[in-house]
This record gives sequence, C-alpha cells and structure tokens, in this order.
Amino acid sequence: MKSTPVSSIMTKNVVCVSPKQEIIDVKHIYEKKKFHHHIPVTENGKLVGIVSLIDFMYRIKGAGLDDNNSIYTELLVKDIMTSNPYSSRPDTTIKEIASVLSKGKFRAVPIVEGKNIVGIVSTEDLMKYFLEKL
Repeated sequence: MKSTPVSSIMTKNVVCVSPKQEIIDVKHIYEKKKFHHHIPVTENGKLVGIVSLIDFMYRIKGAGLDDNNSIYTELLVKDIMTSNPYSSRPDTTIKEIASVLSKGKFRAVPIVEGKNIVGIVSTEDLMKYFLEKL
C-alpha cells in the first residue's frame, strides 16, 4: 500500500473548464449528481488553474439557482479560479497524496504529466480506497 501509485485510484475522465468560459458552465457542472470539489482549469490540455466550490460560492454572491442571473455571464472562469494550483504526478504514492489531503488545505489534487492533466484524486477517492483495504 505504501508504494501504490495514485494513478491506480485517480479519476481519469476529468471534467475541466477553460479560463475563457462563463461561470454558468461551472454552475451546471456543480449541479450534476455525484459532482463535488474541484474543477481543473485547462488551456490546450495543460493545467492552469482550479475552481473549488468555495471559490464559486464566494464569487456568485447569493445569485441563487436562476441561470438568468447576470453574474453567471459577467464573470469568466479566469475571474474566480486559483492559478497555478498544487498538483502531483501519476507515480506519486497514495500515501503521499493522503498526507497532502489530510492537512485539509485541499480536497482534491490534479494529477499531471508534464503540465497535461491526466487525472484528479479527491478525499472521497482515498476514503473508498482505504475502506476497501479494511
């Protein structure tokens, strides 16, 4: 378990957005069932930022669920994203990622090869992995 790579548990089909997209697209992603945490922001497949649910909620300022609220088309992803997010490589061990996530600063870590995003691992992925090991 100590040397198992994070690539064995990461989500490989990562939902990403572009910095130039309107945040209405972020809203629609968060409204999907079973989606939570962080959305990587990519340009040409390269990780340039990340949007957390908290980033999103702070910036919409109580806009609510109505898609017609102007905030959703006035702001772009680049206006709310965190640039240069923490990321890791596919060969990083699950133990190392668990250590990073256990500190509570992040809820998910994008996994990159070079700067290209190849996956994401969340606290939920880790919990499922460790529960299977019990």
